[in-house]
Amino acid sequence: MVGDLDRRLRRNAAQAAQADMQAAAQAGMRASARAGARADAISRGSSGRNSKKGRFSSWLFLAPSLVGVGLFFVLPFGLVIYYSLINNPVQHRFVGLHNFITTWNNNAFMLAAKNTLFFSAIAVPLAVVLSLWLAVIMESRIPMKSTFRTFFLSPMMVPIASTILVWQVLFDYNGLVNGWIGKLGIDKIDWLKSSYAPLVIIILFLWKNLGYNMILFMAGLSSVPQDQIEVARLESASEMQIFWKIKLRYLSSTIMFVIIMSLINSFKVFREIYLMTGDYPYDPLYMMQHFMNNTFQNLDYQKLSSAAIIMALFMVVVIGLLLMIEEHLGRDLEV
Repeated sequence: MVGDLDRRLRRNAAQAAQADMQAAAQAGMRASARAGARADAISRGSSGRNSKKGRFSSWLFLAPSLVGVGLFFVLPFGLVIYYSLINNPVQHRFVGLHNFITTWNNNAFMLAAKNTLFFSAIAVPLAVVLSLWLAVIMESRIPMKSTFRTFFLSPMMVPIASTILVWQVLFDYNGLVNGWIGKLGIDKIDWLKSSYAPLVIIILFLWKNLGYNMILFMAGLSSVPQDQIEVARLESASEMQIFWKIKLRYLSSTIMFVIIMSLINSFKVFREIYLMTGDYPYDPLYMMQHFMNNTFQNLDYQKLSSAAIIMALFMVVVIGLLLMIEEHLGRDLEV
């Protein structure tokens, strides 16, 4: 009987110890869960504070650029739109599209637009095709490659005043070109006051821009996968087939970039024409920049603003179409 009592006491003690152990384990788990939750809350608070600090720092670094863009691009363009919709800077009366209609019907504006469009339509394709041809030649193994590269890049280092001086020496009525053709029995040509005037400016534009475009195409050609070219050669493809089927397809983005840059540069040819011919050149050389410069001198802000917006819309449409074409060609290449 005493033995049974002793066994019951030991069994109760063991059960009590097991219950204490379970209670201690549960308390430890609850404490651990509370500590984990506290740590998670602290971590979330810390990450939230770090994220806010990161965003604040990002906006702080962007602030100077945003202020500059707002002051020197967004605000002036907003003023241009405003001036194009009012009658004059004194009365500020809203006139809608009247200024645009007046500018569009202006003979000087139409002459400048036609001349600029004609010049860009001729000079830009020539600049792209010739610079690509030069890049392909420079990529091949030819003697004196560095000399040719220096020759085509040298116009980029020549000041514009020196360039104009050289062109005046060449194409003046008593210049070198007329001297050369006079030896052939050809009458002298007044290059800058005749129908040949656009030809002179196109040659000048090509001379100044071929080197830069050539470097861009050479960089694009160096990124063409060589394994595809080697496979094509193993398949007995000719160099012409390799160029049209492989190289030209991989150059689509470079070609579009060169076209856009050449188009923008074609609108900057006003400097050269102005230095050679003045405010009112021979009619074929009267560009859009001449119209805007003369309109600004006359303080006709409404006509100037509406012409600038028309020109900007035209550029946006053209560049948008070029980017859509480039995207289509790039998607076709990925496929």
